[in-house]
Amino acid sequence: MAKNKNLIYIAISIIAFIVLAFLYSTPVFTGKQLFQHDIVQYRGGAKELIDYRADTGKETYWSDSMFGGMPTYQMGSRFTGDIIKNIDSALNFFPRPVNYIFMLFAGFFLLGMVAVRNWKYALLGATFFGLSTYFYIAIAAGHNGKINTIEYFAPLLAGILLVYIRKQYIWGFIVTTLFMGLQIAANHPQMTYYLFLALGFLFLSELIRAIQKKTPMKHFLISSGIIAASCMIGVGMNSQRIMANSEYVKETVRGKQILTNDSHTGGNSGMDKESMLMWSYGKLETLNLFIPRLMGGGSQEPEGKEMMNRVQELVQENVGSQAEMDRISKGFGSLTYWGDQPGTSGPAYQGAIVCFLALLGFFFAWKKYRYWILGATVLTIFLAWGSNFMALSDFFIDFVPFYNKFRAPSSILVVVELLFPLIAIIGLYRFFKDSELTTEYKQKILLYVGGGTLGFVLILLIFGKSLLGFHTENEKTYLPPFLLDYLTEERFKLFRIDALKAFIYVAIAAGVLFMVLKQKLNQNIALVIIGVVSLFDLWTVNKRYLNDDNYVDKIFAENPFQTESSDLMAEKVQGNPNLEPILANVNVNKTLETIAEKDKTHYRVFNNILGTFSETNTSYFKSSIGGYHAVKLRRYDDVINEYFQIMDSVKVPNILNLLNAKYLVLGGPEQPQAIPNPKANGNAWFVSDLKFVESPNQEIKSIGVIDSKKTAVIASSDKKYFDGKVVQPDATAFINLTKYQPNELEFKSQSKTPQLAVFSEIYYPHGWKFFIDEKEVPYIKADYLLRAVHVPAGNHNIRMVFEPEVIEKGKWISLICFGLFILLSGAGIYFIYRKKGKGEVLIKEE
Repeated sequence: MAKNKNLIYIAISIIAFIVLAFLYSTPVFTGKQLFQHDIVQYRGGAKELIDYRADTGKETYWSDSMFGGMPTYQMGSRFTGDIIKNIDSALNFFPRPVNYIFMLFAGFFLLGMVAVRNWKYALLGATFFGLSTYFYIAIAAGHNGKINTIEYFAPLLAGILLVYIRKQYIWGFIVTTLFMGLQIAANHPQMTYYLFLALGFLFLSELIRAIQKKTPMKHFLISSGIIAASCMIGVGMNSQRIMANSEYVKETVRGKQILTNDSHTGGNSGMDKESMLMWSYGKLETLNLFIPRLMGGGSQEPEGKEMMNRVQELVQENVGSQAEMDRISKGFGSLTYWGDQPGTSGPAYQGAIVCFLALLGFFFAWKKYRYWILGATVLTIFLAWGSNFMALSDFFIDFVPFYNKFRAPSSILVVVELLFPLIAIIGLYRFFKDSELTTEYKQKILLYVGGGTLGFVLILLIFGKSLLGFHTENEKTYLPPFLLDYLTEERFKLFRIDALKAFIYVAIAAGVLFMVLKQKLNQNIALVIIGVVSLFDLWTVNKRYLNDDNYVDKIFAENPFQTESSDLMAEKVQGNPNLEPILANVNVNKTLETIAEKDKTHYRVFNNILGTFSETNTSYFKSSIGGYHAVKLRRYDDVINEYFQIMDSVKVPNILNLLNAKYLVLGGPEQPQAIPNPKANGNAWFVSDLKFVESPNQEIKSIGVIDSKKTAVIASSDKKYFDGKVVQPDATAFINLTKYQPNELEFKSQSKTPQLAVFSEIYYPHGWKFFIDEKEVPYIKADYLLRAVHVPAGNHNIRMVFEPEVIEKGKWISLICFGLFILLSGAGIYFIYRKKGKGEVLIKEE
């Protein structure tokens, strides 16, 4: 009977999660969809991939849409052996973002049930975790892969705790393997990596407990073996994706450096430290886990408009010279954010009550949870400081495997956002339920932690201006006193509101717990009060960053690259900052559409209006010189940094010719101009003059000054390619593209002499195969980032096709691992029920 009652409460909790998720996302009821910046960029960059899939029913793992061409592994490609991804899609069947919010709730509920085995605390913890503000900021930005990964944090940890703590080996294996597989399928390795840094503390904690004989060493070894097997099978189910990305990442900005310069040395792996640590949390800024506007909110908060109006008034009233205006402009940044990061969409707010209960949890929770959670929390906070704690950051970058593959260390705070709710509900459970904790101990800790927390907030309210400053060093240097004083006062007002709220919320929670101790309040009522106040707190803060303004009509969400404007569109766009770029870019999009319709051959477009290397409007209509992607191929990124950071009027056109930029889009958004580039090299050309150079630095320098139609720059390491191969000029020779698909190109060539054919296609050493008259031949890299092949004299058919071997190998490994998971899970469940059945027979016989 009790079991059935518990199942009813669990079902009610699940329904509550669905209701809360939909209530937060009410615009979905009217058919509106989220407008997410990164998803808009994805739609443009993946257009060629999506069109190819729709036209052929097949998958292309290469696309020419962005950056001259790149693999699609990180652009939404589908893998045929990816059964686990289908399970992920089934679990996320609700409309976005309802699916993410529900899964965040439900996943932590499972963790809570494992940790404390009580639905009330699991339900409370689910709201603590599922309403963490950072998640809603990420959803608004379109970081869907990140949130998709985070939603499996809690259930994966639940599976591991089932094995280590609950000794439920079979169910623990099933849950751990399933959610490990789902987490990898969500495809955000950085988030998974950070989670496993924290789980390392759990492993060490269990090892120490076994050494201290608080748990049997046999159990530790069996549990560790089961978890290792689970993780290996979970990873194995994603072998196609992992193997492809592993091969790809070595050739990207996350792989080895090629060039040697002031910021890095050729051969070193990973990104340069400056890029890695750019988004580092300030040490004091970490306190916005507790007070959201401690350092302001996002760089663009609604209050900023009113502040800007007043700033303009003050400038007009007080500034009398252009020199003073120039000085002020140097000091200006964001009005509503004054932390250490270059900018931010909002704070990693965890909730005042959640942080307070987490502090209590470090005193009340069982030691088997307390110490590893504390260790993981401290480490992740220190790592989030990045450039503000270089001793630790340097150590991890230099000595901890793979850490240097990831940027934005501030995002590691997702670990804290998982562990704080967990330690909070465990501590709360023991506070209410565990008789081992004496009333005197509870009262003492509650007094110290509660009083200390409230006192800390009061100190910030009284002395905050001197302690926190409410300005950046740059502002202090360049802004005159009348502006600095105004900003300080307005920012303090923003902070004071949130600080007062934090004080009230903590006071309510502490008061409720104290009343329970004095037996003046029922425990269930106390849980309800804590849950409602925390829900209100997090809900209202989250609505600053993800609200009804983030939803737009379906037509804008699904086709943000509009080419026609109208009064109706202007009416819908008016006042919505998310949609204003759509209207502003209509003329540019129309120009791109016209180019693509009039000239259907294969070429690239250089768009210098929208920000060449931060937009995918161009890619939506035609192959682009630019694009928007965090994991570009290293060689292409090197060329961008070498030539496009400083727009040399001679060298940049040479590079554009090399990349077959047949059209340039110049001017402004209102009157864009499509300028044909008659000097573009075309899709392929013959050269007979070879310039061998000794280093990559010489390669990249040379391509900006040579006549690339006549000369190819070849690395000296490729000299042996020409052993026995003669290259001679022929003024009448030609090579023409006859067929184009993103993963297969065909050319016809004619020459009286042997030639080197250079293709305006980006060099990638894995998966591309060259065939001359259907006989496979080797090819090399030319001009630092292009493909080239030696072509004998005569008439020939040349074909290049992208057939990466890792896709087929990974497919079979994925299928085998998934089959193994099903087989072992089925055998385990059979064993459980068989054992249970025997137990029931024995009871009946007795």
